[in-house]
Amino acid sequence: MPSVGVQIYSVFFKLFLRHRLQSLANAPVDPGSAAFGVSCRPDEATAPANPAFSAADGVASKDLHIDPNSSLSVRIFLPTPPPPPHAHLAHPRRASDPAPAAAGAPYRGYLPHAVSSPRAAASARRRLPIVVQFHGGGFVTGRSSGAANDAFCRRVAKLCDAIVVAVGYRLAPESRYPAAFDDGVRVLKWIAKQANLATMNKVRGGVDTFGASTVEPWIAAHGDPARCVLLGSSCGANIADYVTRKVVEDEKLFDPVKVVAQVLMYPFFIGSVPTHSEIRLANSYFYDKSTCILAWRLFLSEKEFNLDHPAANPLAPGRGGPPLKCMPPTLTVIAEHDWMRDRAIAYSEELRKVNVDAPVLDYKDTVHEFATLDVFLKTPQAQACAEDVAIWMKKYISLRGHEFSY
Repeated sequence: MPSVGVQIYSVFFKLFLRHRLQSLANAPVDPGSAAFGVSCRPDEATAPANPAFSAADGVASKDLHIDPNSSLSVRIFLPTPPPPPHAHLAHPRRASDPAPAAAGAPYRGYLPHAVSSPRAAASARRRLPIVVQFHGGGFVTGRSSGAANDAFCRRVAKLCDAIVVAVGYRLAPESRYPAAFDDGVRVLKWIAKQANLATMNKVRGGVDTFGASTVEPWIAAHGDPARCVLLGSSCGANIADYVTRKVVEDEKLFDPVKVVAQVLMYPFFIGSVPTHSEIRLANSYFYDKSTCILAWRLFLSEKEFNLDHPAANPLAPGRGGPPLKCMPPTLTVIAEHDWMRDRAIAYSEELRKVNVDAPVLDYKDTVHEFATLDVFLKTPQAQACAEDVAIWMKKYISLRGHEFSY
């Protein structure tokens, strides 16, 4: 069983969530907010962005509003570059060499423009995989800058040594389906654009060419779009799976971005025919089934509401999209006390049937969102889960090959 603290927190969480969803269901939608959308709720705890490398975890962060026509935004997390291998055996640092980035120091680029040594040149070419992360919240709550999401993304950036792009997609009911899914696609295309603009600028000698002013330096200078992983928690896993399918359908639209793997953490799947866990754990911790159905009613329009909707049930007949055998490696994380677990397992089994690497990590005494709410729950399984996910991801994002195995 979960700890007493988790159980108590769950009671208050469920009461608050139910009240919020009912308020949203009864509140009229302002036409102005419907057009632009909202990506956060004002009463949610947030963590400020910090462009300096944090002394606590060595990760810098910043917020960007990337779409002038909507509220779509991202928070980017950049880890401190590690010292070069065998740095203690290398030649002593000369006065002309650039100083290495330090924890607590502001980001000014890993190196100045003038590269003054072979060691500095090697560091200047340092490229990091990109993890695109979608937060949970039943499509109606949550935010990329939330305190819990910020802590989780920092942990992923540090453990995976990767740039994390946390997506602040538009929320329902102001922006119903497919707004959140479209935002996920739009962010991946934005990353591709950053890579292409950076390449054009480099070819033209680094001068301020057309479009150079819109280049995001953290992505352009340090991101490797050919090693991209999509990671989603709860409803964010639904978004990640949808975006992955779009990339598989037409890779040219996202070039040079390559999705090498995806991680689905306790996906928000449901269906019209209840599974064993949906019956046995219908009143489970944090997210009971009746509350989640209300969230689906807020996300899908009245005309589209159907528990076998393609956004809700990945195995619904006639869903369409690419064959499952074309999907990239997919890691699924599930919790013992989560009513959604059976359908996540079933989706993973279908992927394995067509020879997709699709393991399942099942954590005992855990609840829905246990790893991404760790800033509040403080469970040992959360750290273990993040480490397990990082080990598996490194099979596909490592430049040295598949020397990592789970």
